[in-house]
Amino acid sequence: MSNLQRTILKNRLPPTIPGGRIGRSDSFKKSRIRDFKPALWSEFFAEKEDVVLDENRTFRIYRTKAPQKPGPILLLLHGGGYSGLTWSHFCVEITRIIHCQCLAIDLRGHGDTKTELDDDLSSDTLAKDIGDLVLQLYQEDIPPIYLVGHSMGGAIAVHFAHKAIVPSIIGITVIDVVEGTAMEALASMQSFLRSRPTHFKSIPNAIEWCIRSGQIRNVESAKVSMPGQIINCATQQLATNELPLSEDEIEDSASTSNFTHPFSISEDEEMGNDNGGDSVTSAASTALGGENDSSSDSSDFKKPFIGHVESPKRYTWRIDLSKSEKYWVGWFTGLSEKFLNLRVPKQLLLASIDGLDKALTVGQMQGRFQMQVLARCGHAVHEDRPHEVAEVISGYLIRNRFAEAVGEFHFHLPAC
Repeated sequence: MSNLQRTILKNRLPPTIPGGRIGRSDSFKKSRIRDFKPALWSEFFAEKEDVVLDENRTFRIYRTKAPQKPGPILLLLHGGGYSGLTWSHFCVEITRIIHCQCLAIDLRGHGDTKTELDDDLSSDTLAKDIGDLVLQLYQEDIPPIYLVGHSMGGAIAVHFAHKAIVPSIIGITVIDVVEGTAMEALASMQSFLRSRPTHFKSIPNAIEWCIRSGQIRNVESAKVSMPGQIINCATQQLATNELPLSEDEIEDSASTSNFTHPFSISEDEEMGNDNGGDSVTSAASTALGGENDSSSDSSDFKKPFIGHVESPKRYTWRIDLSKSEKYWVGWFTGLSEKFLNLRVPKQLLLASIDGLDKALTVGQMQGRFQMQVLARCGHAVHEDRPHEVAEVISGYLIRNRFAEAVGEFHFHLPAC
């Protein structure tokens, strides 16, 4: 293998990817596909519920159990194309550190939420949905609410807080979305969306693509997150409704798996070249919540599949994000100023220091918000490194006396 191939492979593929050698035995393929066996929501949340707001809107929510001591509600808003399940591992981690309850919702047009106008993803509509949902859940006494939003969800969180629809918001954390870089990325967003496969032959196959493409760099996160992003083409139901998979279905997925990478390497080389992910670089180069690696050319991913062979089209994306293009500018225009002007404690988590625009750079120097850069992760920061994100947010909540630690918790002041 040439040095160029090694460099491309390091930048493309997370070191946690199982398998990768072309021409391996059937038994190895079956063991490999088991590494992409989907996980259940119940492994991470205490309950799920479909909340009916009116005859046209029913929202799916996932909740952790109520804390033993009083603590805030962490209202979690996912990025474009994801679902509330994107927060699964983060919820497990943060509830071990502080007393709080996590509330993850499927936004309009996503996951198992059902609305009459799924394509209406304007910031005003999404903010109203969230407000109506909170008021429905807590009709008499709204508890302290701390907002956490990723990518598109981060932008909507800022709009929601700016409108002051709910008076009990105590603070906000925005994950890997900045107005300047998001607006720059919009020009190439349609190309990015076209570069993704349109269909998957099985749920494990979709999870495997999610990891190999770099959309998520943590296999365990992808196992629970990816099924919430795709639907069965025949039933139009979210893939999570088909879980758990039977042993026969897993075996069938293994026998038909032919997903390879053009720079696949031998198993021995994989073991020898694992450097813990230090060579994986990332930047906030996408605006909706997709794969994020500004250091590599995306031309290899402008095919339906890498190593694609014609196969049954059983699953497709839950939402066609390309149809939401008319709302993209509205999500991000004025985002930095709105964020800086919020009269609550503010935190910004980034996958790259290069993501800051001018307004936020000045604001950060003035101490108007806390910023933290997390290394060795992609755009889905909270999925790639859920424990670190949970620690950073927990430390911020404890310092602001919004929450108490479950046990002894030592946190360090952020480097940025």
